[in-house]
Amino acid sequence: MLQRYKFRSVLAGLSLSLCLAGAADAAPCGNTADGFAGWKAAFAKEAAREGVRQRGLNALADATYASSTIAADRNQKSFRYSLDKFMQVRGANTIVAQGRKRKARDAAFYASLENRFGVPAGVLLAIHGMETGFGGFMGDSAVVSAIVTLTYDCRRSDFFRPHAIGALRLVDNGSITARTKGAKHGELGHTQFLPGNALTYGVDGTGDGRVDFYNLTDAMASTANFLRQKGWQPGKGYLEGQPNFAVIQQWNAASVYQKAIAIMAARIDGGYTPRRRVKTPDPV
Repeated sequence: MLQRYKFRSVLAGLSLSLCLAGAADAAPCGNTADGFAGWKAAFAKEAAREGVRQRGLNALADATYASSTIAADRNQKSFRYSLDKFMQVRGANTIVAQGRKRKARDAAFYASLENRFGVPAGVLLAIHGMETGFGGFMGDSAVVSAIVTLTYDCRRSDFFRPHAIGALRLVDNGSITARTKGAKHGELGHTQFLPGNALTYGVDGTGDGRVDFYNLTDAMASTANFLRQKGWQPGKGYLEGQPNFAVIQQWNAASVYQKAIAIMAARIDGGYTPRRRVKTPDPV
């Protein structure tokens, strides 16, 4: 009994030592560029423990402090607008008009997505139009540098940390490179996926063996998959107060954005009528 007790004590001491070592290695956040290089070195150890390989670690080492990202993060005025003002500023009428044209032009494509995932065209097109103007502008900030900077920044480190790891793993698997450009907060592709979500919900819609968020087919399939995996109920409504509005809320945290997407989607869909039968989606 005494030997067993001593053995357990040794294990407990070893476990405590490992925890303390991990805490010592944890990268401290910062609110200026000072300390960013040291933080990256510490974060590289954390990333390696979470399976990030050499390409991802190299991208981390090359990341630069993104001052423009920090400025944008501190100045998100549009989400404080009223719904009417927000829709006016974001060009809702143009998005709806273009969305209707795209739905009519590529009807078979959007029908296939709805058959597979249960998400109607209007929702996907409203998101696509809102995020990048249907791919017209997908960002000019280096994704890795932006998301790594936000993880270093003390304001929301915990939120962005899994997305930083996700970005480095996307570099590892070839979905992006250290030079890939996206939005100020590190969102990437046609519908502006945060990297951790891109890693988790990305779908190879073209069947070429690679998930490319800058390819429209892959991006729209990935967006539909995200919504379905977050609880989208095929055939149910998505306006505020209806079952699928809660899923739209998973896409963006701003209530004015959520309401705008639902309203524009319904207008694109011409007053959405829930479908009675939807094919069970393929596992992804």
